[in-house]
Amino acid sequence: MHRHTKNLTAGLVITLMVCISALGMPSTSQAEEKTLYQRLGGYDAISAVVNEFADRLFSDKKLAPFFGALSTDSKDKFKQLNTLLVCSATGGPCLYLGREMAVSHQGMGVGEADFNAVAGHLSATLDKFKVPTAEKEELLAAIGALKGQIVEQKG
Repeated sequence: MHRHTKNLTAGLVITLMVCISALGMPSTSQAEEKTLYQRLGGYDAISAVVNEFADRLFSDKKLAPFFGALSTDSKDKFKQLNTLLVCSATGGPCLYLGREMAVSHQGMGVGEADFNAVAGHLSATLDKFKVPTAEKEELLAAIGALKGQIVEQKG
């Protein structure tokens, strides 16, 4: 696989991991009120958060093995795909067709430090956009629940 394609795939998988696991389906009581998509402010708000979050990932030197070789066009595509993913995963009107977390991360060598760095960037981005505590905690708890499917155990 071409290095650029491998880096794009790796970067997309890490961000998808964060977004899918972070933006799980709302509980029954929340669904009766508003979807997480609505509580996050809809498509434009999600797009703004994803763009900031992705820029943080792209500039983190520790995550360069996953994002370092992406072209401007690839970064734009990465942001677009992840906006659609988050929109769909939170109950919004978007359609995203992607792979399952375990399949997406198999063989990538995602370590616990990589996972924690991505989660840290998501947390900081949510803080920057003043996402309410309940929604932020819901997203971050969902991420933690998928850690075992993403982080490769060294053996």
